[in-house]
Amino acid sequence: MQPDAHKMKLEIQGLTTISDRIRALNQAGYSRADIARFLGKRYQQVRNVLVGDEQVGGRRKPRDIGAASQQSRESASSSAKMQVGAAGHVQLPASVRDALGLKEGDVLFARLENGEIHLLTPRAAMRRAQALVRQFLPEGVSLVDELLEDRRREVEQEKQNG
Repeated sequence: MQPDAHKMKLEIQGLTTISDRIRALNQAGYSRADIARFLGKRYQQVRNVLVGDEQVGGRRKPRDIGAASQQSRESASSSAKMQVGAAGHVQLPASVRDALGLKEGDVLFARLENGEIHLLTPRAAMRRAQALVRQFLPEGVSLVDELLEDRRREVEQEKQNG
């Protein structure tokens, strides 16, 4: 089975050197052969980087491996000029789609705030909603626990009332 090239691309995003890209893909669990094919390099070069790292006292980590995480991609700041097309359509630049890992059919949420349009990924929208709710909860209160307790009481009442 062929590895997902899109996922591999996200793993190496922000990494500038071939060695760091090899290390990141290896750390993500891809085989040496898949790494070589994806990067367009010889298997021997991939092997040399990884074996060389082991000989120098353990595996090195890519210099910027954190930049490849979803949270880092979503918090990265960038801007682009876009045009409104027919029926109000706006096309996101490939660099923005790639940075967020967006593909055709994915959902974004739009907010209008002080004359600005904010597009949020579902993950970012969820974090925003959680932060909003958290403001109104006393410390140590679990809404899940409260909901479960309410449901248990309702079940008990239904059993008693027959």
